[in-house]
Amino acid sequence: MSAVETVTEVSQALPTLNLYAGGQEQKTESYSYADLLPHFSPEQYPPLTPFKHEDPGFRALKHADPRAFLKNATSVVELTPNLGTEVHGVNLTTLDSEGRDQLALEVARRGLMVFRGQHEFIDRGPDSYLEWGRHFGRLHIHPTSGHPKDYPQIHLVYKDAKSSYNFEREDSITSTVWHSDVSYELQPPGLTTFFLLSQPTTGGDTLFTSQISTLKKLSPSFVAFLRTLSAVHSGVEQAQFSRSGKRGGIVRREPVEHVHPLVRRHPVTGEEALYVNRQFTTRIVGLKREESETILKFLYDHVDKSADLQARVKWQPGTVVLWDNRVTAHSAIVDYGKSNERRHGARITPQAERPIPALEGLELPSL
Repeated sequence: MSAVETVTEVSQALPTLNLYAGGQEQKTESYSYADLLPHFSPEQYPPLTPFKHEDPGFRALKHADPRAFLKNATSVVELTPNLGTEVHGVNLTTLDSEGRDQLALEVARRGLMVFRGQHEFIDRGPDSYLEWGRHFGRLHIHPTSGHPKDYPQIHLVYKDAKSSYNFEREDSITSTVWHSDVSYELQPPGLTTFFLLSQPTTGGDTLFTSQISTLKKLSPSFVAFLRTLSAVHSGVEQAQFSRSGKRGGIVRREPVEHVHPLVRRHPVTGEEALYVNRQFTTRIVGLKREESETILKFLYDHVDKSADLQARVKWQPGTVVLWDNRVTAHSAIVDYGKSNERRHGARITPQAERPIPALEGLELPSL
C-alpha cells in the first residue's frame, strides 16, 4: 500500500483515528481540535485560473480614520520600528466590513500584526475562518498540505512526537527557511491569517522580516539594477517532497513555476519590496547561472542576517497573527522537537494580485 493510500485510508476511518504516523494510530478523543487535524484527500484539482483582485485596503484609504478599528484597544505596541504591531483588547470577530478594510490597510503598512486574546475567533471554527478570509481575496487551496476534512481552503501545519506534516528538512543545520507563502503561484497571497490550535510549552516561535526594509538597506544603484530583473518561483521541489511519501504523500494540483519581479510594488501603499525567497525562488531570468546564483545568495544572506529588520512572534494561547506576504518573509522555528509536544496551526490564505513590478514597463516572461 502506498503512502498516499495509507494516510487517506486512516484519515477517512473511524472518527477517533485521524492521523497515521510511524505505523501507529493516534487516538484523538480528548483533543479539542480533533476536527481540524490534517486530512489528505486524494481529490485532484485543476490549474488555478487568473482573477481580478480588489484589495480591501483601497477602500480604507477613503475612510475618515483608517485606524478606527483600533480605538477600543487596551494596548497597541510596535514590535520594532520597521515591522510589526501587537494589539490587545480588539476582538477580531466584532470587526465589520469597514473594520476589516482598515485592518488590511494597517497590515499592509506595518507588514505584521499580532492580536492577543482571540479565543472566540479561533473557536468559531472552519466556516467562520472561510467567511473571514474571503473578505480579503480568493482563498488559496494548497496543492500538497493537509487540511481539515471538507475544508481544503484551510492550510494546516502539524508536528507532534510521532509525526510531521510540514515541509521541513532534516538534513540541515538550521530549521530557519525564509519564504513568502506559495510565491510560485501566478497570484501569490496578500493578507494572511494564522493561529495555533495547540502549541509547545516553549519554542515554536515564528520569525518575520520586512522585505521593504531589506530593500532599503541596499545601495540605490544596486536597487536600480534589481528593479530590472525578474526571477522564477517554483513549486516543483515542494511537490517532489510530497511525492516521496512525506507530508502526507499527496499532490492534488500539478506544480507550477511563474516569473515575478525581484522588486515589487505594493498596490495600496506604493512601497517597494524585495521579492525573492530561499524556499521557492530558483533563478534570475536572463542571467548566466553563476551570475544568478551569486546575486540570489547575496540577497538570501542579507535577509538571513538582518536581525535589525526582523521581529519574532512568541505564541500564546488565543494569538492570531496577520501579515502581508507581499512585503514580508517569515520562517517557523522548529526547536521544540525533543519536547514531543504538539504544534498545530491553521492558515487562511487569500490570494492577491500578480506581483506588480517596481519598474514600470518591466516585462515578465511566461515559462
